[in-house]
Amino acid sequence: MALASMTGFSRVQSELGPIRWTWELRSVNGKSLDIRIRIPNGLETIEAKIRERCAKVLRRGNVSVGLSMQRDLGDAELTINEAALESVLAAIELVKQRVPGVAEPTVDGILSQKGVFELKEAEDDEDAKAALHASLLTTLDAALLDLVDMRHTEGRNIGAVVRAQIDKISDLTGAAEASPARQPEAIKARLREQLALLMDGTDGQLDPQRLHQEAVLLATRADIREELDRLDAHVKAARELIDTGGAVGRRLDFLAQEFNRETNTLCSKSNDVDLTAIGLDLKAVIDQMREQIQNLE
Repeated sequence: MALASMTGFSRVQSELGPIRWTWELRSVNGKSLDIRIRIPNGLETIEAKIRERCAKVLRRGNVSVGLSMQRDLGDAELTINEAALESVLAAIELVKQRVPGVAEPTVDGILSQKGVFELKEAEDDEDAKAALHASLLTTLDAALLDLVDMRHTEGRNIGAVVRAQIDKISDLTGAAEASPARQPEAIKARLREQLALLMDGTDGQLDPQRLHQEAVLLATRADIREELDRLDAHVKAARELIDTGGAVGRRLDFLAQEFNRETNTLCSKSNDVDLTAIGLDLKAVIDQMREQIQNLE
């Protein structure tokens, strides 16, 4: 399966008889799948089907689904709403009573009031409604296909960047593995330096047990074998997830946290400038990788 970004956009237009419509879909990053639907009044019966179709092809992201529609006037009939007209006339009389001398309203002024004029469209029969709903959903499927294609294109681009960052992490882990600071001779030299400091001011007298404890502590701090093994394991797991594809964003984000955890431990154990520099480079790459991963589905 291909990697997919959570960011995408699509717009599809179509028509059936006198009715034209446009689907507009947008998606951005989200922790889960959140679908928000905006459709004209009277189409509430297909909202569940819209949500079902979106959930079938999308796994994560904040998705906005919008539908706008226009109908040609055709045989539409312009009528006067008697109730609205009576309300307007009653309001005019009330104003005339309270404001003596007010100018008489004009006919066009009265008729321009909202709700007085109504445009009655021809009623669609059930078969026409069913055909419209089917066409709307078919067009939605096309819009979803475009959205998914865009998310996959973006996902491939992000995947290439993440692969390069994983390779960089692997290279830096190898550099830490080969660091001269990890060689036994270097560790012994640091132990001798630390021992010299411990002996200073003691007239050569030092508790053997204390000396042994300090040596063990220094040797333990210098040992980053476990951190390096875990970093190698995380690199392998991340590459496998990228190759597998699909909705792996959450698992990759978890791995990024584990990368960061091992790198922090490596830096805390390091007592060598070069090894610390490698650890800081690792942290920078991991942070950059996590920013990219958080865009993946």
